[in-house]
Amino acid sequence: MATYDVNPAGVKKCKELIAKKRYVLDSEWGDAAPDADAENAFLDKHSWDDYSGWHLGLTEGPGDETKARYAFGFGDFTKVHRSALIACVYRAAQWRHKKVELAAYQLLQEFDKAAGIE
Repeated sequence: MATYDVNPAGVKKCKELIAKKRYVLDSEWGDAAPDADAENAFLDKHSWDDYSGWHLGLTEGPGDETKARYAFGFGDFTKVHRSALIACVYRAAQWRHKKVELAAYQLLQEFDKAAGIE
């Protein structure tokens, strides 16, 4: 099983998006999540650092300029999705990636506070 570290760049980006209210409250993450073509299109116009910023996890092992390096995506390359953060919490908890789970959970709490969900 892969091992993950929390991606500080992803946490920072997510917090910035939440603070700017660049988020989607209601979505089906399975439908909204970028597919391989959308990821490739993003990478054609942006750097790997930009791509990294859309992920909460860093896979241990793969090189920085590979998609395999980045995990636990939380947005569609324009906005953070609440459903994505929920998915990150769930998936990280399911596979016992505690640091990523807690980071995603804390971001979900920040999101809900900013969106007035209490």
